[in-house]
Amino acid sequence: MAHIPSGTTAEIDVLTFQEALKAANTPNPDYDIGKWLYAPNFYSEYRYILGTRGEKPLICIGINPSTARPDELDNTLKSVERIALGNGFDSFLMFNVYAQRATNPDTMERACNPRLHHENMEAFRYILSLSPAPAVWAAWGAIIEKREYLPQCVRDMLEIGREYGASWYCAGAVTKKGHPHHPLYLRKDEKLKSFDVEAYLEHL
Repeated sequence: MAHIPSGTTAEIDVLTFQEALKAANTPNPDYDIGKWLYAPNFYSEYRYILGTRGEKPLICIGINPSTARPDELDNTLKSVERIALGNGFDSFLMFNVYAQRATNPDTMERACNPRLHHENMEAFRYILSLSPAPAVWAAWGAIIEKREYLPQCVRDMLEIGREYGASWYCAGAVTKKGHPHHPLYLRKDEKLKSFDVEAYLEHL
């Protein structure tokens, strides 16, 4: 299943993250909210968070959401879950640099929607707050080069991460330009290693 954006996110009614979180914590007939954190809790043109609930989550950062949803993980999310569990975490939270859903990043909107970005950063603050020592796995690959606004989104995340004492990691080999490896083609027993996101951003 592919998802091509129907238009720009400025043309749709975007829930605030707090509105989406409230709905995500409300019983849903489609999936077990005791297991899954899914905000918004319905399939739409954007997604803030998809993951499992636990005491020690690994926060994985991609570029933008695709079609995955609770109990219907795509191959990328299945890899994320395996690597999280294999590195001693009891859960995973998939987050994205930009919240617009698009299977092909080439179809992402050309300009950043400031409101969507703001609410996405509120979601990032929330998932960082779930752990006393948040672990953030940079996993976006070279796709970050697709849109000029994406590096600034990561810079905003770095600043927020500092507030919460986040530690940044990557898995697998970085690219020649230093981009952290995408999860899809990693070995299932791949181990996380420290990632100097600040130095990375200086050369991006």
